[in-house]
Amino acid sequence: MPDLEGIIERIVFENEENGFTVARLQIGKDLVTVVGTLSGIRPGEEVKLSGNWDIHPSYGRQFTVENYEVLPPVTRQGIQRYLGSGLIKGIGPVTAEKIVKKFGLATLEIIEKTPERLQEVEGIGPQKAAKIIQGLQTQKNMRRVMVFLRGLGITPALAAKIYRYYGEKTVEVLRKNPYRLAKDLFGVGFRTADRIARLTGRTDRAAPERVRAGLIYYLERHADEGHVFAVEEEFLPQTAAELGVSLEDLRAAVESLARSNEVRREDGQLYLTALYQNEWGAAEKLITLTRAVAGKKLSIDKELAQMVAGLAPEQRRAVETACHEGTLVITGGPGTGKTTTIKSLLRLFRHHGLEVVLAAPTGRAAKRLAEAAGDEAKTIHRLLEFGYTPGSGFRYGRDENRPLEADVVIIDEVSMVDLPLFYRLLKAVPLGARLILVGDQDQLPPVGPGSVLRDLIASGILPTIRLKTIFRQAGTSKIITNAHRINQGRLPEVKNADDFFFIKVEEPEAITREIVSLASTRLPAYLNCDPIDDIQVLSPMRKSVSGVDHLNILLQEALNPRSAGRPELVYGGKTFRLGDKVMQIRNNYQKMVFNGDMGRIIQLDPEEEQLVVGFPEGREERQVVYEDTDLDELVLSYAISVHKSQGSEYPVVIMPLTTQHYLLLQRNLLYTGVTRAKKMLVLVGTWKALSIAVKNDRVESRNSRLAQVLRRLAEEKAGGG
Repeated sequence: MPDLEGIIERIVFENEENGFTVARLQIGKDLVTVVGTLSGIRPGEEVKLSGNWDIHPSYGRQFTVENYEVLPPVTRQGIQRYLGSGLIKGIGPVTAEKIVKKFGLATLEIIEKTPERLQEVEGIGPQKAAKIIQGLQTQKNMRRVMVFLRGLGITPALAAKIYRYYGEKTVEVLRKNPYRLAKDLFGVGFRTADRIARLTGRTDRAAPERVRAGLIYYLERHADEGHVFAVEEEFLPQTAAELGVSLEDLRAAVESLARSNEVRREDGQLYLTALYQNEWGAAEKLITLTRAVAGKKLSIDKELAQMVAGLAPEQRRAVETACHEGTLVITGGPGTGKTTTIKSLLRLFRHHGLEVVLAAPTGRAAKRLAEAAGDEAKTIHRLLEFGYTPGSGFRYGRDENRPLEADVVIIDEVSMVDLPLFYRLLKAVPLGARLILVGDQDQLPPVGPGSVLRDLIASGILPTIRLKTIFRQAGTSKIITNAHRINQGRLPEVKNADDFFFIKVEEPEAITREIVSLASTRLPAYLNCDPIDDIQVLSPMRKSVSGVDHLNILLQEALNPRSAGRPELVYGGKTFRLGDKVMQIRNNYQKMVFNGDMGRIIQLDPEEEQLVVGFPEGREERQVVYEDTDLDELVLSYAISVHKSQGSEYPVVIMPLTTQHYLLLQRNLLYTGVTRAKKMLVLVGTWKALSIAVKNDRVESRNSRLAQVLRRLAEEKAGGG
């Protein structure tokens, strides 16, 4: 078995779940690719690797690692690269060079034994020296905990995440109740917590705390898949099998959690209590709002009549309905005049002196709404004044006790709104105000639980206007006409189109190369557009050769490559550079950024392990600071999933279509991707994959009862109940 010794030049890819890593190793003047379980290694570290040379069919010659050992750096260059890798907060490449220039080969010994001498280095004053010394102490504490965690078989990447959350209390927490991990840490599931529990000596699979934690975990995973509740007769046997316990043990856990009000049971359905309250609370408020405007009809005078006369029949009906209804749902595909209808409603309400507020689920959607309507629009979270309040923590500033100061609330892109956010919004709508909900019911459902827009329409309780007429100007766009063809189950027309293209490429690797070429050079030159701001790659999947993760690595290298004047920060196998396009992948209420928000890195400090992202907020940009502990919430977004693109619109969209994506080749996913493009859409792949997607009209089924609850409450109210 051959050995290699060299310096890790950079991390190309790292899977935090299993530690699989692709890295570039510098051996003298040569660079070679090494792959294997190398979790936790950092650029600049000297390593000794044992393994074998292989030829990968796509990536060529590479060294597959079976064992590795991190060597202490023994050269000035090695020490400098080691210190400049970000291992110690406060020491980046520039400071590392100064330290090694001052202390030479004695650098590591001095840092370890007499760190106060760092003040002898030019540019390191008492404050910075104290910060570096604190970073050194943190590293020592972390190493001690890491020894314990590695003994449990936890990968270094996961161990670092655990340590960042619990600090020096890590060992105590894990010994006392390792199941806290699944609840406290983003990205750490019950299975990981369960494995750690077994390794710490907790071997009783039927232990009540384990079964309760497992039940909550699988209900939360159900919610992550979009379901509001689980069907007990299906869910309990499956969960019992997953946990390796009896149905009796699981039913006992259900009873225990029901008594503590953590779950609710009704008609054979099992809810997390919060989602049960969301569903019933939303239905109650909608019925109340629908009735509260009774008798408050708005008139259409001569001036408004001229405006209404210029609208399409469905648009006219929407304006007329809004004159006398407390709630209204407006749905329609691209080019059917949803924006024109919103502008007409704004004119109607303002003509009558009513206070109107506009909002949408995401920053991008709010910005688009503001530009289209010519009026201020906020994100729903911003509208509800969500934020931190001393003494109360994070809360919504607007609710039933302090409702919105508005006579009319108009929400766009409602297909993106999940049940919990919808309930929060409804709580803040004042009684007597009108609520107008606008969206495309044929888009993908929201990322979170529920299917609000579809349920509202299916209930038949709320007045609903369907916009169907494709306007003449929109009808000249092949993007719009083909979107409607796809939605009707018909293949798109690609001949003689100047905004809708299909490039036939068979092999997944060739598809990827074609996309990178289009995004980085050909389309920017052809359209005279910005390759980062104006072009968005959408993929049905995260994994696979033409998936989001792989495309992001290639697109970053093509659009924002390494250069001497461009600072970068490596974290968990991901490289962030100044100017990168990035996306937030979880709700962070402290920073007020949410799952799917996209922005650009506008500042980056490798020494402080800190970067700043500018996110669009309406017509402005909001700057958000990320420390090293926040970086697992950010990913590159040169390519994103179709699901994450909801509510956004891009001048140019490129989308791969390959049978590798078979499980996700669905009509509404393709329709959603196509309708994200404003000026040009380019599909790259096989006609077979396109045909599969168009024919597959299976709509994702979600466990949600909002429609039924609405009908039930409406009947009760009508009957005087």
